[in-house]
Amino acid sequence: MLQDFIEILILSAVQGISEFLPISSSAHLILISNFHDFKTSSLLIDISLHLGSLFAIIFYFKKDLFDLKNNHKLLTLIIIGSLPLIIFGYLIYTSNFIHLLRNPKVIASTTLFFGIILFFADRRKTNKNISLDLNIRSILIIGIFQILALIPGVSRAGITITAARFLNFNRVDSTKISFLMSIPALAGASFLGLKDVSQQSIEINYLLIISIFFSFIFSFITIRYFLKFISKISFNVFVVYRIIIALLLFLIIYY
Repeated sequence: MLQDFIEILILSAVQGISEFLPISSSAHLILISNFHDFKTSSLLIDISLHLGSLFAIIFYFKKDLFDLKNNHKLLTLIIIGSLPLIIFGYLIYTSNFIHLLRNPKVIASTTLFFGIILFFADRRKTNKNISLDLNIRSILIIGIFQILALIPGVSRAGITITAARFLNFNRVDSTKISFLMSIPALAGASFLGLKDVSQQSIEINYLLIISIFFSFIFSFITIRYFLKFISKISFNVFVVYRIIIALLLFLIIYY
């Protein structure tokens, strides 16, 4: 039981932190699985972890999400921006094409390449913010970039932040856009996962409950403090981190 608890705690931390930081959750999961084969890992646990992150982002932005009168435009734009990922994600999911890309070489390469792209994007000037400058054109561009997140190693948070920075949104608002766009993405991933297990006999046990709980905690802490953190420094620390992770993956692959 203690071993199961420790594994769930580690998986929750990986999900909660890497889901919202521009560092690629798939790269981290490969690194972790290379050192330890988690016995608790399963589709239901994966769904639970995503649900924990989904609940955290909804809870954090509850005022923005539920104040429809004042935020109708923002919510509409987030939905529009999420359509490309939802459409392409469903098509790729049903075709099983994505499985061809789920290999360490692809993940190492994309982790490195898109980390470098983030570096150049973060050097752009910052003169735009959500309230004044987010429109259908900009959200669709970010949404189209988000399709690339279907490739393991790209990082959904990383690519949406990169796109927003290329469009000259400041770091905090680029991160907020990425966070808000994670809601439809997480909901879609959870829905597809539930669809896969709908024909199976689902047993609700303590592992599912604690995975949702700890994923929620780690996700909420990441969301809250990342917004404060990124207002003070650049994304360079994540660029360097991604390069290190990519090099570690290449070492594992070739040595």
